[in-house]
Amino acid sequence: MKKQNFKAYLLSALLVGMYSCNSNDDLTTDSAAAASQFKVINVTHHDGQPFSTGKSANSTTGRYVANPGGGVMMQAFYWDVPAGGNWWNTVNAKITAWSNAGIGSIWLPPVSKAQNGAFSMGYDPTDYFDFGNYNQNGTVETRFGSRTELESLITKVHAENMQVYADMVLNHNSGGQLENNPFTGTQTYTNFTGVASGKFPRTSADFYKNAYGNNDEGAFGGFPDLAHVVPNVQDWLWKRADGVGKYYKNTMKFDGWRFDYVKGFAPWVIKDWNANVGGFSVGELWDSNVNILNDWANNANSSVFDFACYYKMNDAFDGNNLNLLNDDMMWKRNPYKAVTFVSNHDTDEIWKKELAYAYILTHEGYPTIFYRDYEEWLNKAKMDNLIWIHDNKGTGTTSILYTDTDEYIARRNGYNGNPGLVVYINNSSTWQERWIQTNWANAQIKDFTGNSTWFPTTQGDKWVKIQCPPNGYSVWSINM
Repeated sequence: MKKQNFKAYLLSALLVGMYSCNSNDDLTTDSAAAASQFKVINVTHHDGQPFSTGKSANSTTGRYVANPGGGVMMQAFYWDVPAGGNWWNTVNAKITAWSNAGIGSIWLPPVSKAQNGAFSMGYDPTDYFDFGNYNQNGTVETRFGSRTELESLITKVHAENMQVYADMVLNHNSGGQLENNPFTGTQTYTNFTGVASGKFPRTSADFYKNAYGNNDEGAFGGFPDLAHVVPNVQDWLWKRADGVGKYYKNTMKFDGWRFDYVKGFAPWVIKDWNANVGGFSVGELWDSNVNILNDWANNANSSVFDFACYYKMNDAFDGNNLNLLNDDMMWKRNPYKAVTFVSNHDTDEIWKKELAYAYILTHEGYPTIFYRDYEEWLNKAKMDNLIWIHDNKGTGTTSILYTDTDEYIARRNGYNGNPGLVVYINNSSTWQERWIQTNWANAQIKDFTGNSTWFPTTQGDKWVKIQCPPNGYSVWSINM
């Protein structure tokens, strides 16, 4: 339910009457009443630079640097995409349109051959160097296609001045042969000396339990658990010039990495990978505790998915309490290491997705769009509009101007001559209006979503009245 405004505001409204948003009468009274309601929260404190993944080594310019607001990532798959080896071609056909929409990077599923062959989503890796070019695990192609098709996709991404990230599963392996395991006294599926590529041969000595210990931070699904303390594992994963990391980067031309299930091993693994291999890096640390996310990001020298933001959005939008958006999130703690998202291949709990995308695409961090949301489930024109707003207006530090159970208003404070924006999210069933303070004096502004037809002019003290549609959002900036 929409809560009642403060008495000061009600008294002011009675005195002022039904005035238009451009009325010059009693503006001082209205502004004072509005000011009594707002306690501005300056969320972030930095010089205003946008999130940057760095320039791609494969292009002379970088979309992330060119866009005032930074980049947007597309998760270019979902769980159980169609089998049959055509997914790389499907994505390839969409790259130009995504680039034109302002998307700067794509995240691909695990690209190497896995135990379930043509049916695997890649999270049970067998041979890190089989990209769909060896007859192994019952197939030549992976579920997604051939190595040639993958390389064609990567080439297309770079031709559009975008980046491409590989999903790296480093915690566990699958598909090895049985061998006698001296560390367990049993037979285990830990013999990977016969992988078709001949690269990164490994045995029971490379998995826990072994000579180095019984276990590390976590195991997954009963799969053989890689022991990153073993020199052979380190060499083949990130140290060797022909090892996994450097081969993916220098030969396959990947620009960065999404690391799967990083709870399964210590953050030094990702830190060492990043130091030896380079490229953009984000870890999947499935935890809503901001302290845990931030500690991992700092210790791993990596970005991390902002699960704290994800769960707060779910509680706020679907739980009808936008005050929860005041709570701590990774992007507030460290915007340069926070990758925000609304849904992904593992979790899809938020129902009011349009409001959630309006949130992450106007706020700090590195927003990620889920393939099915963009291509199948939501209004693509509205998504493209939000991407444009993010790329062109979403600049500077963040200040929260107002929240209650139904309303949320925040201001991006601008950077390097870009004016920034004000985003207004309304979770109620009726239009809402509110006075807020912008960073712009005596300037005409407009709603860049087109949801409002108002063109108000800010006062000399930068106050202005804006509106927002029911169960919707508006995004305001200088009309230019």
